Amino acid sequence: MAVSVTILVLIIALHLIAFVFAIGAERRRSEAKVLPDEYDDRTFCVYTTDASTIYGLAAVALLLLSHAVLNAVTRCLCCGKGLVSGCSTTCAVLSFIISWSSFLGAEACLLAGSARNAYHTKYRGYFVNHDLSCATLRKGVFAAGAALTLLSMLASILYYWAHSKADTGFWEKHRNEGLGLATQHHHHHHQGADSDKA
Repeated sequence: MAVSVTILVLIIALHLIAFVFAIGAERRRSEAKVLPDEYDDRTFCVYTTDASTIYGLAAVALLLLSHAVLNAVTRCLCCGKGLVSGCSTTCAVLSFIISWSSFLGAEACLLAGSARNAYHTKYRGYFVNHDLSCATLRKGVFAAGAALTLLSMLASILYYWAHSKADTGFWEKHRNEGLGLATQHHHHHHQGADSDKA
């Protein structure tokens, strides 16, 4: 299977857009401050934008789409044609494992970050408690997701390239072997017939 530039560009583009969204989510994390309630003596949290949740979920969707395209093309390594043993296959298997690990790690970070960012604490307590903190997403969760997205992109490119090199067309190879055996058998048959005539 030859390397398709279209597939390669699509995988890279989807990963990069997901990366941009993940960075955007990190930068637009929801912040909060404790304010007094004007109607009673309790305090509550006021949150800024929820943009991070939207960005995070967009990154999750794009990453999922990219991985779906990659595994559909390569038939998820196990379901496709046989791969010739050698350096390319070893490289394909290793990059396949790294690609899946980084993909799952990125998805976990982005989903957890989006969920946590969307979680808003309302009432926190009474005025006497001055050390209250509103529940917010800690710094670095979306950044970790963005870093794993880049790793997933590199591993996916390497996997696709190595898989293309190692994909020799299993059935075609065996069909040729079968033809070779048939020709050999036919040749022996002719030799036997000639010796009978003699």
